[in-house]
Parts: sequence; C-alpha cells; structure tokens
Amino acid sequence: MSSLLRIEDGDGVRLMVINRPDALNALNMNLYDAIRDGLNEAAVRDDIAVVVITGEGRAFCAGTDLGELANPPQPEDSQPHGFEPFMDTLQTFPKPLIAAVNGIGIGIGLTMLPHCDLVLMAEDARLRAPFVELGLTAEAGSTYLLPATIGWAETAHLLYTAGWIDADKAVEVGLAWRKVTNAELMPAAMALAGEIARMPVTSLVATKTLLLNARASGVNDARAREVPTFSGLVGGPANREAISAFQEKRKPDFTRLR
Repeated sequence: MSSLLRIEDGDGVRLMVINRPDALNALNMNLYDAIRDGLNEAAVRDDIAVVVITGEGRAFCAGTDLGELANPPQPEDSQPHGFEPFMDTLQTFPKPLIAAVNGIGIGIGLTMLPHCDLVLMAEDARLRAPFVELGLTAEAGSTYLLPATIGWAETAHLLYTAGWIDADKAVEVGLAWRKVTNAELMPAAMALAGEIARMPVTSLVATKTLLLNARASGVNDARAREVPTFSGLVGGPANREAISAFQEKRKPDFTRLR
C-alpha cells in the first residue's frame, strides 16, 4: 500500500489512516487508488469484518487535490485510476465501514460519509461542501444520498451556501451518528468496530448487501447524472475563477461572469 495510507489490521478490524497531513489529507490520484485497494483487499479477507477510516493530523479529508483537478495526471497504464474507481469500491463495499471524522471534512471528505455505515465526529470537526463555490456541482451520489439522509432543505442549504456544519449540526440532521470529544474519537471508533467485529462476517455481509441493494438504483442514477455535469463544469469560467482565487488566496468574484 502507499505510504499516503497507513493500514493497521487486528482482531477483525482494519484501520485505514489517510496520511497526507501536509495537504490536509486532500485526495490525489495515488490516494484514491490506495484507499480503493485497501477496501478491496478488506472486502475479500475473511479475517477482516469491519473497516475504520480516519485522517492523520488536523483534517479528516480536505477533498480532491485542486492541483490535480486542474491538471489531471496521466497514468502510465491503461487501468482505471482516481475518483471513479474509488467511488465504485466505496459505494459497493460489502462490510461495515466506520468513519472517524477527526477534523475538517471538505468535498469528498463530506460526501463519502453517507457511504459509511456509522460516522463518529470529534467535537471540533467540521464539514463543508464547497462545490458550487468552486464553480462545480455535487458528486459521489450525494444528490441522491444527501436528500435521503438529511432532507431536501438541509441539502439545499449545504450545497447552495457552501457553509460549514459542526459536529452538533451533523448529528442533528443525521449526517453523523454521534459526537465525541477529540480524545475519545479513536477509542470510541475502535471500540465500536470491535463490537461489530465479534459478529459473524457472513451475517454482516448479508445485511450490508441488503441495505446497499435497497438504495443502489438511486445512487447509480445520481452518479450517472453527476459525472457528465461535473465534468462539463471543470475548466469553465466559474471553475477557473475559483481556482485562481484559491491560488491567489482571495475570495472568488463570480459577479463579472453574469
């Protein structure tokens, strides 16, 4: 596995730590691939019942690496890489998946959470979906999963304003299951994972499969709509202004684009 992702296995639990703290754990192509591979391996290992995913440092995940979004790397092989294969694996991962949100979760750091079965948030953690502010639109099946999880109005406010959600609000609307203190986050997540890991893996997989199948068509349809819409906005005037503003450390000004 990549050094960008630290993996620890024991007692039926796989802990996956996104290990790019200098970039606030933003996901580049190599990290997307590493997480995908870590989940795929856990899916077929009989000795792993549960996966916990968290971040190193003060961020859970600051979204997709904007530098790579503007200039996508060219893989050396013809195999699929990056966001879409990662999403295929995340969406269909057949075992319980726990997110331990230790700090900021932005973009995919938020939209991956409805794909997790249980989300614990540290009391200082915050979430944000900045897609519209980046001149883009939502992804990861979130246009289906977020309204289904937190309701239409909360989703509209979240996406249209690109505002922050703290741990209390995340629990209130159902985006997170429980808030704990910063110090308690990992002990609580690992204790929960250990409790689940004592159950028979066959029953866990059967139950997770039934839950996933109940929403599969909705998520698949949402992703099929999101991908071309998102791609069509990448590199557009609003997206270029957003990236320039980010690089120049200023607020974007979209008024002149109207």
